[in-house]
Amino acid sequence: MTPPLPRPSRRSWLGTAARAGAALGLGPWVTGCSPRTDSLLRFWAMGRESEVVAELMPGFEREHPGIKVKVEQLPWTAAHEKLLTAFAGDATPDLAQMGNTWLPEMHALGALEPLEPWLARTPELQAADYFDGIWATNAPAGQRVGLPWYVDTRLLFVRQDLLARAGVPRMPRDWDEWRAALARLRGRGMETPILLPTNEFEPLLALALQQPSEVLRDGGRFGNFSSADFRRALGFYVERFRRGEAPGLTNNQISNLWQEFGRGSFAFYISGPWNIGEFKRRLPPELADAWTTAELPGPGGPGVSIAGGASLAMFRRSRRKPEAWALISYLSRPEVQLQFYRLTGDLPPRRSVWAMPLEGGATLAQDRHAAAFHRQLERVRPTPAVPEWERIAWEMQYAAARVVGGQEDEDTAVRRLDVQVDGILEKRRWMLERHP
Repeated sequence: MTPPLPRPSRRSWLGTAARAGAALGLGPWVTGCSPRTDSLLRFWAMGRESEVVAELMPGFEREHPGIKVKVEQLPWTAAHEKLLTAFAGDATPDLAQMGNTWLPEMHALGALEPLEPWLARTPELQAADYFDGIWATNAPAGQRVGLPWYVDTRLLFVRQDLLARAGVPRMPRDWDEWRAALARLRGRGMETPILLPTNEFEPLLALALQQPSEVLRDGGRFGNFSSADFRRALGFYVERFRRGEAPGLTNNQISNLWQEFGRGSFAFYISGPWNIGEFKRRLPPELADAWTTAELPGPGGPGVSIAGGASLAMFRRSRRKPEAWALISYLSRPEVQLQFYRLTGDLPPRRSVWAMPLEGGATLAQDRHAAAFHRQLERVRPTPAVPEWERIAWEMQYAAARVVGGQEDEDTAVRRLDVQVDGILEKRRWMLERHP
């Protein structure tokens, strides 16, 4: 995702209210010009999901003949701003798809409906059926305001054939085994055996989440990047570049990632579940069995990774909350989530869905490429639940890129990063002091 825009002040939100309808570009469905507005449920969705989820609406509407659902498509690049503008202009929808890292901000604004009372009357939605780390992302400040819709995490895409040729006996399970595998690949002539694009913050963030301490300390009030734990993660990350194992390139400088992976230019790449389909489509058939996925190694054994994805949230100002909850519940059914997976490739957040048979009888948990994601999802950790998190994550990566590029040493980078992050969190501290 691109770095978020600076958070507008309340005054600027109010100043945009008169322009909200035009800015949103959502037409008469939002302004109320269409008939039967009482039965119309407005659902905002983003990206590919917004194109596909409409295919699930006929089933819901058959069960609820008095409700019509209007799926309104928002591009991810504009969705954050449109959500804020809609809140300022009192034009929020009934429910929306929302990236997990946006939930703390929308919750802080008071925009979202608390879901505990709704969950209490819906026994089929049990917390135990959701991956623990994913479930935790939906309750900023201890109040549940979202229900996981699909999940995302990061792990290794691996050319297992190249590891075998280099004499690596198994997938690395900890950092030492990972170092040894990279050294063997280099010894066999592979110039840069791992790809770590310097404009992607997720690899370094995953390494940082594998450490015992928090990335932000004192309840998210201050940065904790000068800590020994974050320095350990940063040191392992930077070591890959200093040893020549990773090229100091952004992903924009790589002409064709899948082609380079197929050529054997690198053997390890940290990425998410969408690339399962991309690698299947883009790699030549003769490499179908040459690559696989594997969980991230950790400092002393199998490591944790990022708890990501998108959730379904209901807006506090909705006048159709029972209908909105009915749609959230419907989209959360195991059989509907399995259908959604077939349409999108998005991984389901409920464990029961992973145990349901696919075509041919095998389950999603048994799929050769998805199985590692299933195992990794049992070891994921949420990012800090603060509204400013995405900006902080990018500042973290900019600092790492300066170290990789030789503009700063690690000590200077982490100290400067803590100062920057403490400045970003200044307003949060001010608010917490007055409203603990």
